[in-house]
Amino acid sequence: MTARPLRDILFVDIETVAAAPSLEEMNDQMRQAWEGKVDYIDWSEEEVTPGELFEYEAGLYAEFGRIVSISVAYFYEKDGGALELRVKTYASVDNEPWLLKQFMQLLNDRFDQRSLRLCSHNGKEFDFPYLCRRMLVHCIPIPEALDFAGKKPWEVPHLDTMEMWMFGNRKYTISLQTLTALFGIQYEAHPDGDEINRLFYEEGQEGLDAIVLHSQQDVIATAQVYMRYRCQPLLKPEQIVVV
Repeated sequence: MTARPLRDILFVDIETVAAAPSLEEMNDQMRQAWEGKVDYIDWSEEEVTPGELFEYEAGLYAEFGRIVSISVAYFYEKDGGALELRVKTYASVDNEPWLLKQFMQLLNDRFDQRSLRLCSHNGKEFDFPYLCRRMLVHCIPIPEALDFAGKKPWEVPHLDTMEMWMFGNRKYTISLQTLTALFGIQYEAHPDGDEINRLFYEEGQEGLDAIVLHSQQDVIATAQVYMRYRCQPLLKPEQIVVV
C-alpha cells in the first residue's frame, strides 16, 4: 500500500438523522416524495408503513435526512517526533449549516486542497456525497477537496477503509466493527440508524451527546484501521486527544 504522508489525511465520520421526527411533520411535497421512494427501498419486514420506514431509513438519504454531527481526526507531529491523533467534533441540534461551514473552514484553513485526502469507512458511498448534497441544499460552496461531481468512481482520490479491504471485489462489504475485531482494536458497536434517530429526537441534547461519543469512536477506529493497513503500530490511548 502506498504510504501517503499522515499529515495529509483527514479522517471523517458523520452522523445523520431523519429531517423531522416523523413523516407527518414533513411538508406535503416531501411526504409524497418519500412515499415514492419507499417502493425502491429493500426492507426485510413485510408489514411496514411509509411512516415507520421513515424513522428507520430516512437519515440514510441526504434528501430526507440531515447531519447532526461531524467528527474529524488528523495526525499531528509533536516536538521530538511523537505522533498524536487530534479529534474534533462539530455537533448541533438544529443548525446544520453551521456544522457544514465549520467543516468547510477546517478543510480550507488547515489543509492543502491539492494534497488532502479524506478517509472514512464507506465514505465514498455515504459520508462524502452526503456532505456535498447537504451543502447544496444550504447553498454552501463545496470545498475543492470535495468537488468531484461528475467524476467516475476511480477518479475520486479520497480513501475509504471499506473499499481498501475489497481489493477489487466491488460486491464485498465489511463493517468497521468486523475490522476492529480482526485487528484487535478496541471498539464498541455503533447503534443502528433507528437508534440514532431515537436518541436524537427523544433525548434531546443528552441524546446528541451520546451520538457525538459514537461518532468520535468511529473516526478514531477508522484511523486505527488505516494504521494497521499500513502495518504501523496502533495508537495508544495517550496519543489520542479530543480538542
